[in-house]
Amino acid sequence: MRVLVVENMAHSDLGQVGVALAEAGAEIDLHRPFTGQALPSDIHGHDALVVLGGEQSAVDDHIHPYLPELARLMRSFADAGKSVLGICLGSQLLARAHGGDNLLGETREFGWHEVTLTADGERDPVLSAAGPAFKSFEWHSDSFTIPPGAAHLATNPAVANQAFRIGRAAYGMQFHFEAGTCVVEGWNRTFEAVINRIDPDWLQHYPEHAARHAHQADAAGLALARAWVATIQPAEAAGNGTLEMAGVSA
Repeated sequence: MRVLVVENMAHSDLGQVGVALAEAGAEIDLHRPFTGQALPSDIHGHDALVVLGGEQSAVDDHIHPYLPELARLMRSFADAGKSVLGICLGSQLLARAHGGDNLLGETREFGWHEVTLTADGERDPVLSAAGPAFKSFEWHSDSFTIPPGAAHLATNPAVANQAFRIGRAAYGMQFHFEAGTCVVEGWNRTFEAVINRIDPDWLQHYPEHAARHAHQADAAGLALARAWVATIQPAEAAGNGTLEMAGVSA
């Protein structure tokens, strides 16, 4: 399988999603449009799309003029039934692409927080892989409304709309389930000044936070990543001429 991965800022990391893609033997085609690199013109060269987070909002078209094109590309993948994963900014772009609203600066979450599945989430093949409630890393102040026709999959007390699915396998997840402990610790080093402005006590108390939450969040994140990768349908037909689901062993 060939997967298009779009980064929206430096120091993004596929984290647990990268682990699951490697287990499945996926070829990753990485694009960084924030540097001026062009996005693919169509969906036909890839079996799935991952759009990672970023510091910009999903409607910062005046600063990042590629954003409307990226939203259209996400919509095209989803409309074709191909697997799509939008994380944080990526989830907001997926919502935008399908007629949802972007809510700017309304609620800041930072650090590990609990995410709880809705009834639809408990029935969903991807979200249910992590159990009815789990810890995941959050870092955002923007969020989204659930697009028309989408299934609302996860929530928490701070931000009601934490995850949705639209179509067969297009998922928007506000939380950074991909951010395993190694990713979080890298962000601690790289974004030290930014983190100190958000939460002056975070770095000092990080070992305590990690001891309480990191192991559970890592396990939940990898379970979600593997479950999403299992939705990818390679374009090449199997021997009998039908598409086969790409499975990933746990």
